[in-house]
Amino acid sequence: MRLGTLNSTGWAQARRIAREVARPLDPVEAPLAEALGAALTRPLVALSPLPAYDAAAMDGYAVAGTGPWHLAGRVLAGDPRPPAPLPPGYAVEIATGAVVPTGADAVLPYERAIRHGQTVTGEIEPGRHIRRRGEDCPAGREVLPAGTVVSPALLGLAASLGHDTLTVHRRPRVGVVVTGAELRTSGLPAPGQVRDAIGPMLPGLLHAAGATLTWQARIADDREALLATLRRTDVEVLVVCGATSAGAADHLRGALERLAAEVPVRGVACRPGHPQLLAALPDGRFVVGLPGNPYAALVATLTLLDPLLGGLAGRAEAPVQTARLTGPVTPHPHDTRLLPVLHTGSAARPLNHDRPGSLWGAAGANALAVVPPAWDGRGEVELLPLPTG
Repeated sequence: MRLGTLNSTGWAQARRIAREVARPLDPVEAPLAEALGAALTRPLVALSPLPAYDAAAMDGYAVAGTGPWHLAGRVLAGDPRPPAPLPPGYAVEIATGAVVPTGADAVLPYERAIRHGQTVTGEIEPGRHIRRRGEDCPAGREVLPAGTVVSPALLGLAASLGHDTLTVHRRPRVGVVVTGAELRTSGLPAPGQVRDAIGPMLPGLLHAAGATLTWQARIADDREALLATLRRTDVEVLVVCGATSAGAADHLRGALERLAAEVPVRGVACRPGHPQLLAALPDGRFVVGLPGNPYAALVATLTLLDPLLGGLAGRAEAPVQTARLTGPVTPHPHDTRLLPVLHTGSAARPLNHDRPGSLWGAAGANALAVVPPAWDGRGEVELLPLPTG
């Protein structure tokens, strides 16, 4: 079968192929500040217990034994020396986060204490307001599995557990080729011209998928220019926007044939976004072809590009989300239909403006609903969350 033939792979199968052809990129040791958005290559393990020491959870008095208690000093967070052991009948004034002296039975908060000179009285509960060493997490505990994406909260957790660096998969590098002599990048388009909507949309989608946008090129509908761009070897993934169909100006399929590419996905049975493709070049680089219409390109990005990048980035597969559609939907008799929806709780409301050339519906949505062919309207459907930033 010739490369240019637009035979279609089922939508779910196409996504599986895109994930399975990708192998995680090599691990790198990254400082915490540089690890955000990458995926852990191995489980995150506590190097230090949390808390690292017996710590006061309230401002007040650390007390030993039964009251009244004689004040024997003050302990502040960050004091360079550990406090002396506290014998029964004694107390020290203590700040939140400070080291609790050995022998202390509880921390008596200021608001529950009565102080007369150097004597403190009040009601206590043994162990109250003391965070014991390792009670949240002991040293050596595995807290998160490999494949977890490094979030701001994970960075804070890693720091609190004693990590200065994290071993993560290298982010895949992506080059984007936007094709079409009719595209404008600013101002109002003249007759026969259109504003490029895919170029501004892709960087955020790539970032959300864990990739790094290395470069973006714009070319006319020229086969040799496209070939020259596809020969660039400074990225793992080349994304070609437009030129994916079988028209006179669509040169991607012919260019891939000349480069001896393997094409496991030549088209996907979905609406919109049918003329998308996934190819592997002989040197191991991948090519993802996106349709030229912007909403169709968004669908293709979530169908092929997102799972491919997730596999290369070593990200664990996200659990499938489903919801009940609360508005009328007309399924396609043979293809999967992807609709912009507003997902709240267990329900998702279909939005209008889902034509291939319009991002209006998608811009107001937080997910795409995956409507199977000839869907009977019963049960829940799969959702693809839309990145928001």
